[in-house]
Amino acid sequence: MDQFKDWKTNLDRFFGQEFWGDFEGMMKPSIPAVNLYQYDNELLCFVNIPGMNHPKNVDVLVDHSTLTLRGKIEINQRGGHQIKSEIADGTFERSIDLPFPVIHDKVEATYKHGLLIIQLHRYISDSTRQRPITIRHLEDE
Repeated sequence: MDQFKDWKTNLDRFFGQEFWGDFEGMMKPSIPAVNLYQYDNELLCFVNIPGMNHPKNVDVLVDHSTLTLRGKIEINQRGGHQIKSEIADGTFERSIDLPFPVIHDKVEATYKHGLLIIQLHRYISDSTRQRPITIRHLEDE
């Protein structure tokens, strides 16, 4: 075990600490797993949250063009010795950059069979629409 520690320490010195952080980020999947689909004025987000007893265990927050998910996955298996661990459990927080701003008070979310489905609608500002400008006519004096 000490040999592994020495080996890692030497590689840390050679590559730098950030190298391993970046590598771990590539290897470790994001929790929870998300599929995001874009339509003209709508986004559909599927979030894989296994073992969730009730949707109240998850917060869905929308801020302009960011979707944030916070919650807890609980797998309450008592006894036994875990020999394989592929399903992440515990608390999570994940922010997802959206391709366009969305209406924060028009978000619909449903949970069924371990999938949280979030429907988001594009925010279209009134200021981006073309409006006719009234021209004031100034008389020649």
